[in-house]
Amino acid sequence: MSAAQIAVTGVGMITPAGADVNETWHRVCEGASTAAAVSPELAGLPVEFCCAVPELDVGRLGRRNVLRLDRFTQLALLAAREAVDDAGLDTGTWDGARVGVVIGCGIGGVGTWEKQHARLREHGASTVSPLFIPMLIPNMVAGEIALAHGARGPSLVTSTACASGATAIATARDLLLANRCDIVIAGGTEAPNTPLTTTGFANLGALSQAQDPTTASRPFDVDRDGFVMAEAAGVLVLERVDDAAARGHRPRALLAGSGMTTDAHHPTSPHPEGLGAVRAMRAALDDAGLAPRDVEHVNAHGTATPLNDVVESRVINQVLPHRPLVTSAKGVLGHSLGAAGAVEAVLTVLSVQHSIVPPTANLDSPDPALDLNLVGKTVRQQPIGVALSNSFGFGGHNVVLAFCRP
Repeated sequence: MSAAQIAVTGVGMITPAGADVNETWHRVCEGASTAAAVSPELAGLPVEFCCAVPELDVGRLGRRNVLRLDRFTQLALLAAREAVDDAGLDTGTWDGARVGVVIGCGIGGVGTWEKQHARLREHGASTVSPLFIPMLIPNMVAGEIALAHGARGPSLVTSTACASGATAIATARDLLLANRCDIVIAGGTEAPNTPLTTTGFANLGALSQAQDPTTASRPFDVDRDGFVMAEAAGVLVLERVDDAAARGHRPRALLAGSGMTTDAHHPTSPHPEGLGAVRAMRAALDDAGLAPRDVEHVNAHGTATPLNDVVESRVINQVLPHRPLVTSAKGVLGHSLGAAGAVEAVLTVLSVQHSIVPPTANLDSPDPALDLNLVGKTVRQQPIGVALSNSFGFGGHNVVLAFCRP
């Protein structure tokens, strides 16, 4: 195994399944879908349901931040705070110049964009908020996390569509290995449950048209017909293994390797043979110094779209013919776009830590054409020494993260 391992010393999440890591993990392990017709804003649209985070605790966030920040930044701030606390770090005493922030986001402040555009059209230019631009632009989420924690090292936002969160984590690992930082707060965030974004994905044919929201997201099921839009944020605190050991903090897991490739095939469709994804999985294993046979679990991208699940199954079977356990969290959480790779990275870390693979919700009739060793209905308990987390995005982006037990 590679010596270039990075310690995952803290994790944080806020998702439709809960306001923190423990709540989300419990609901994901239950396999209970979070999809519901929760937003009046979606009424009358081609798809009226989504997976939404429960009402934000204004006390945790601060009323000022509720007013001046778009929701995608609010979610990330909460997840980052939990991750830093979980890592046992004191932001008041750390060397902020050696702390970086890398956050993935596919869209940014689309909710702010839609609301301010409506003001402009209906009431004139004077009613547009002077905070419109800082609320909207995606890079501000990294800046706000840096501001909140006194992180004065490199800060940036990665945007690779639905692979954005995973790209951020891989980039953070590179910063640590290059000795540009000692600590990196890394993850992803997205708040896309808006009328325009939902309609765009629906008209693209990507969203489920199911009548029952709770059974709409069906990864790898023979009756799958698209994903369910979701919002979320997931954050990991990453450090070099020796630095974590020096302060006496035992990691939850190790980020052992990463692989990043591009299909260069089609704007929105994966390569039919998954060539780029195959290369990404193999690159992650090579980077980690692992053999395919070492992998015991794959947290799949598993969007529940007809094409993605077919291609991903081919990729997994080609790279990992020994049939490791496969699951997709999107049956429970929906698809949170730029946040998905980070949320699923946290879930993969928890699987390694707790020796548990959560079920794939709504997997009532696994598609026999896919031939995967899928975990459905109930959790599977077994030691997980090595696990991969797959993330693929529009534009042909492929990112695979390899995690292992400390």
